[in-house]
Amino acid sequence: MAARRPGSPASRWLRPSALLLLVAFALLSAPRPARALLFDLESGHTKCISDEIKINSMAVGKYHVVGPDPNFPDAQLPESHRISLRVTSPYGNSMHYAENVQSGHFAFTATEAGDYLACFWAPDHKPPVTVGFEFDWRSGVSAKDWPSVAKKGKVDMMELELKKLEETIKNIHEEMFYLREREEEMQDLNRRTNSRMAWLGFLSLGICLSVAGLQLWHLKTFFERKKLL
Repeated sequence: MAARRPGSPASRWLRPSALLLLVAFALLSAPRPARALLFDLESGHTKCISDEIKINSMAVGKYHVVGPDPNFPDAQLPESHRISLRVTSPYGNSMHYAENVQSGHFAFTATEAGDYLACFWAPDHKPPVTVGFEFDWRSGVSAKDWPSVAKKGKVDMMELELKKLEETIKNIHEEMFYLREREEEMQDLNRRTNSRMAWLGFLSLGICLSVAGLQLWHLKTFFERKKLL
């Protein structure tokens, strides 16, 4: 069978199809608009939220206390409706801290890869109160303020969507390398664990044989002393 040349119709068809497949995959994997999370926090209690962030990725967050009466969202909040927040890195480094506030925001670039933890707590009150608050935490591509990017760069909607698509593809590419590194680390850990388990098995077998030999020797000396053998 004759080999197809680079300029054959089959090779010309593969390239657009591969491009369409990549674009479709990127569109399906694109981050959807994130919504703020609404929580109820009792006074004297703590609630934590974690998010896995890759190294050199940007993370932004906004939070604010919700009024006790939803019919009057602009009403002045009571003094008891305050919360404290601490955001820590996977190795325990503090990335953001706020105490007894009703609203706030934070932004940082991750210097460590792993699960970042945001913990909220409310001061203890007698009688206890329930504080409601909204929390919006975004990282990676979704953390970028795309409308501001469009205004600064003076680009139209099509260019903005292309920029989003390009950033999403870069994020997928980085995620693939990150997952590959994690897979290699897990394989190394499995190999080390299997090696240690094998040595532990041999050690346990040696101890069992030694104990069995000692028992036989003790029984033999006992029977000889009793002149049963």
